[in-house]
Amino acid sequence: MEEQRVRGHGPVRWWRYGPPWWDRPDDVEPRAARLPWRSTVLFTLVVLVGSNFAAHGQPHRVPLDGYARGLLLAASVLLLWRHRTPASVVFGTAAATLVYLGAGYPYGPVFLTVAVSCCTAVADGHRRAAWTAVGLLWAGHILIALWLYRWLPPAGDAGGTIGQEIVIATWVLAIGALSELARVRREQWVRERADRAQAARRRADEERLRIARELHDVLAHSISVINVQAAMGLALLDRDPEQARAALTTIKAASKEALGEVRQVLDTLRAPGAAPRAPAPGLDRLPELVEQAAGAGLTVAVEGTAPKLAPGAGLAAFRIVQEALTNVVRHSGSRQARVRLDGDAATLRLRVDDDGPATGADACGSGNGLAGMRERAAALGGTIEAGPRPDGGFQVLAVLPLRTKAEEDDR
Repeated sequence: MEEQRVRGHGPVRWWRYGPPWWDRPDDVEPRAARLPWRSTVLFTLVVLVGSNFAAHGQPHRVPLDGYARGLLLAASVLLLWRHRTPASVVFGTAAATLVYLGAGYPYGPVFLTVAVSCCTAVADGHRRAAWTAVGLLWAGHILIALWLYRWLPPAGDAGGTIGQEIVIATWVLAIGALSELARVRREQWVRERADRAQAARRRADEERLRIARELHDVLAHSISVINVQAAMGLALLDRDPEQARAALTTIKAASKEALGEVRQVLDTLRAPGAAPRAPAPGLDRLPELVEQAAGAGLTVAVEGTAPKLAPGAGLAAFRIVQEALTNVVRHSGSRQARVRLDGDAATLRLRVDDDGPATGADACGSGNGLAGMRERAAALGGTIEAGPRPDGGFQVLAVLPLRTKAEEDDR
């Protein structure tokens, strides 16, 4: 239930990442560049209408006139620029409110504009300006209520008391606490959204790497077989047409299989999250690799029996054997290779040997193939060791867990 509320637009997601309208990444216009017309009109109506109603209950104060309404309107209109220049707006609303109170006009929702501008300034990082403006407004109100009331309207005003000022100070502190809470939540929203964006980029990078690795393994093996058979077919075309025909048949089969596997990889791009149309290859298809290697002129001897593997481990083992045999075809002078399978209750030891000698500068696995094998093994929590053997030739040794951590957790 909690996970569903986070994935949707419920209260958990709102509280963690912020409301949907707050700094959305697909906004054409930045948030600071937009003028908050709708909220400002709402605040203006609340201040003007609320002050008008409040005036009826305070006959001892100066009645509202055009000058009073102009001050209230000026303080409210300033809120239009609260995101662009928050420090200036909070000082402007505080000054307009102080002039309004000094003129003896009725109390009411006059402090709303100061509260809104203070919250915005603190949330935007202008804490010192916000607290200074609110502190000056409170200090000015104390002077008016306890001392300057003798010379200011309305006539005969008795002034305020210390208790009233304590109540006002409490409201000031409440506004400040609310502002600080808004600032903390906004900083958390920024961090959470940045972490979420980074996680999305990391998942995209991992998916691109996985697809690139799959395409490399499929194409490198098939194209190596095609290359060897094409060279053989050209050499035998005139003096042994039947052998040339067999080479062309092998090329056709290898290219067809490569196209099928490439199409399967591309289907996952067209429909993310959809189930693959064909099962992922595993060690049960090892005889196919042996047959393809034989078509490329490589004799492969398989020793041992593969234990039952989870789909992820089976795919990694298949691709490792495929890449190792491809490297033998491309980089080794030997036409024989051995695949050894040893397993226990927890791990599979997979070894591919050839007798060499190496041919080519990158025979020791400096290309992408060996890096891809290491990445596959590391993703499962396994290891890959590859290098020349002391007695000549080359060896690839993979140690893979029979079940990945994610698959264990799913159980």
